Amino acid sequence: MSSDQQYPYGQQQPYPEQQPYPEQQPYPHQQYQDPYQLPVYDSGATQTWEAETWDTQYQPVVHPAQPVQPAAPEAAYLPPQAAYPLPPEAPAPSPEPAAAYAPPAADDGYSAPTTLGNARITDAQRARAEGRSPIIPPGMQPAGLTAALGMLFAVCAAVGPYALLVPLVLLQALTAAGWFRLNGMWPARQGIALAFAGGLAADAVLLSVGREHAPAAIIGTLGVWVLLTLVLQLRSHAGADERMYGLMATVASAALAILATGHLAAAEDAVVIGGIAVAVTVLARALPLPGVASVVLTLLASAGAGIAGGGLTGIGAEGALLGLVAGVCALVGLRVASYDYPSRFVHLTAGVALPLTAAAPAVYLIGRALV
Repeated sequence: MSSDQQYPYGQQQPYPEQQPYPEQQPYPHQQYQDPYQLPVYDSGATQTWEAETWDTQYQPVVHPAQPVQPAAPEAAYLPPQAAYPLPPEAPAPSPEPAAAYAPPAADDGYSAPTTLGNARITDAQRARAEGRSPIIPPGMQPAGLTAALGMLFAVCAAVGPYALLVPLVLLQALTAAGWFRLNGMWPARQGIALAFAGGLAADAVLLSVGREHAPAAIIGTLGVWVLLTLVLQLRSHAGADERMYGLMATVASAALAILATGHLAAAEDAVVIGGIAVAVTVLARALPLPGVASVVLTLLASAGAGIAGGGLTGIGAEGALLGLVAGVCALVGLRVASYDYPSRFVHLTAGVALPLTAAAPAVYLIGRALV
């Protein structure tokens, strides 16, 4: 009988000498692992990344373990499909120490307003906080312009009152603009125009009534302009503080511009001596000397300029008193123009005009006593 007949199809018995391999129990939680594939563990729960990482928001998603099929030899190089790369750990940036504030180098004494630090404080307040003085003298260039303007006063006064109007109008314009900028109010075109118009009105009134009525012309014009300024500020729609600042600045600027008319009311010889004394005073003050020595030298120079001017006008040595007082007034004007950390515009307007403007009362009063 053939083997086919003895063992029907599908019921063939294994060879007697062939024994089946014993069934190998896999290790718990371990399956076949490909050498190029990361192990996959199935602990019955979703796994999370427990190592330290800088990214606290990233959590890899781990799918449940699937039976791993033996990879074909030609596909063994492929990367695992269920693995997700972890983000690289980047070192935390070391905090840099905050740089200490260094004040900007001021070669020429000027500073851009409120470009560093707290923008709510002024340059003068920052200068005081840093131990620097808010007093900055105008320097040699404004002193040269003031000296040129003072000599122009002296020359035009010798010619006549109408010739004196040319430097006087220029002085009043510089005074009005410089005073507003010195008080930190810019642009203030209406206030500057109003103060300058007050100076022109005082000049016109004085020329119309004559020098013998100079006090009435100057004081009357000043009273009218104060009232006019008050009415205009009351009609303003600005806040109360802003209106008060504008009122005070406009009244002071108009008063200074009108006060400069005293040069036109004074005697010609007194204007000559006063112009020369102020010119010498500002130049001597601009010299790089220590404080006390500079003041003493400036006063001596102003008295000497008064004597020289008295010799030119025939007043003689009595001109020393007028020169000395005019020099003191010029120093006061320079000090005012140097206060509160001023800008270059202030130095070229108020720093040029205030020495001559402050000397106008002295030129008028002492000139009347001497001439």
